[in-house]
Amino acid sequence: MKHRSIQTLFPAQAVPEGKGVTVHRSIGRKGMSKLDPFLLLDEMDIKADAKGVGFPEHPHRGFETVTYMLSGSMQHRDTAGNKGEIGPGEAQWMTAGRGIVHSEMPTSTGTDIAGFQLWVNLPAKDKMKAPRYQDVAYDTIPTLRGDGFTARVVAGTLLGTEGPVKEIAVKPLFADVTLTDNGTISLPLPTDHTAFVYGVTSLFDIEGKTVAPRTLAVLTSGDILQVSGDAGTRFILVAGAPLHEPVARYGPFVMNTREEIMQTLDDWNNGSFIEAR
Repeated sequence: MKHRSIQTLFPAQAVPEGKGVTVHRSIGRKGMSKLDPFLLLDEMDIKADAKGVGFPEHPHRGFETVTYMLSGSMQHRDTAGNKGEIGPGEAQWMTAGRGIVHSEMPTSTGTDIAGFQLWVNLPAKDKMKAPRYQDVAYDTIPTLRGDGFTARVVAGTLLGTEGPVKEIAVKPLFADVTLTDNGTISLPLPTDHTAFVYGVTSLFDIEGKTVAPRTLAVLTSGDILQVSGDAGTRFILVAGAPLHEPVARYGPFVMNTREEIMQTLDDWNNGSFIEAR
């Protein structure tokens, strides 16, 4: 049994994104351009009185986007005909595959919008697969009640509790964890998976190092994660199998080679992006 410790701490940086939105970015910025198989992690923070802001239509190819809400609501629409609205504790898992154009816009009034967007890479063999959209409602996400904690498991399996998001190439774990008592909890993780935690509320410790809210903690390899903190401490825990493949990236497009990126730009510019096979 090998305990995971903190390899690196990355406080999130404020970055303008979409239309009038400031996100707090930890993965996908200078010093942390990717964390195989993860490409980006943004924490959204939209004030209740903000007007006309959000993420209007924009394209993606070659990876998957995960949106998970803490408060407020967002509505998704895309060119594959999917639409859905998610609120606190709900998620959307969209596989862009060969190409999709979508929007995510706030729908709630009088409530701050807070949540996460995570980009998950696709292996080369799946980058041009058909797009797919999974709307993950609150009552489909199981709550694991463990020793000193609860965890809402969106994807993957944690202590025998399996999340509703399935058939994802990197076999991810995505869990929203809250400590229910003061003390230390233990969570198993696949030894060979890349893993990180991101602080939502309160300070907590991992093997003697402190993680603050709005901070990404990249974990070393191992099969047990121990977290110490006070009751009410909340964080997200994410893990996935690394792909060990080259990454060629241009804005919202992620492929394996520069030539594939150039082809993607040609498809976008000549109007064949959505129909490309």
